[in-house]
Order: sequence, then C-alpha cells, then structure tokens
Amino acid sequence: MAMTDVAIQSGLPEIPDKLYFKIGEVSEIVGVEPYVLRYWETEFARLAPKKSGTGHRLYRRKDVELLIRIKHLLYEKRFTIEGARQTLQLEARVPKVRNTKQAQRELFADDPLPDIRRELAEILAILK
Repeated sequence: MAMTDVAIQSGLPEIPDKLYFKIGEVSEIVGVEPYVLRYWETEFARLAPKKSGTGHRLYRRKDVELLIRIKHLLYEKRFTIEGARQTLQLEARVPKVRNTKQAQRELFADDPLPDIRRELAEILAILK
C-alpha cells in the first residue's frame, strides 16, 4: 500500500513525492506555523533539516513524517515535549529489533541447506 493510500485512510496529510521541502511547504503539510517547526528542531534531536547554501531549511520526507508524528503526540495525545521525546526514542528502538528479525527470516527463508543435504545423501548413496 502506498504512503498516500495510508495517509488517506488514516486521515494523515498527504506528503507530495519530492526530495526536499521548504519550511513553508512543511508548515502547510503539518498544519503548524513555521516558528513551531523551528522550536521543535531545538527539542527533538532526530529532527535536523539540511540547510541550503542560502541558509533555508530543507526538510526530507522522513523529517516531514517525523513532524507529523510529533504533532500527533503533542496535539492529539496531549503529551508533553519530554513525553513525546521519550516515546519517539522508544519507537526508534523497537522497529530496529523487528527489522533485524524480519531480515533474518527473509535471509533464511530460502534455506539451501536441506537441498544440499539431500544432494550429499544422493552422492553418498552412489558412492556406496
């Protein structure tokens, strides 16, 4: 399912398919004023947009998704800044474990060992 489909179904704002977004665009997408975005940058270490040669903030898609998550925690769940920060830190740890386990399952999904063992048993039977 595409991100836009998820956004439509869950009521999240749709994020255009672009590499970088200016602060005004992000402000419209997230639904907060630019000064709020700048403040959140000081409070959440993971939020660090790049700066252009002229000093303009350039947000990536992952930054915009993080900002939407921060807004959800602060405005809808009514978390404090510290509570939102701790929640995001916990969430950042959990998917890594899940992704590692999933990657291991995918890596060993097509386990060649049973085929190799069978072929070796056939060779051994021929040699006897």
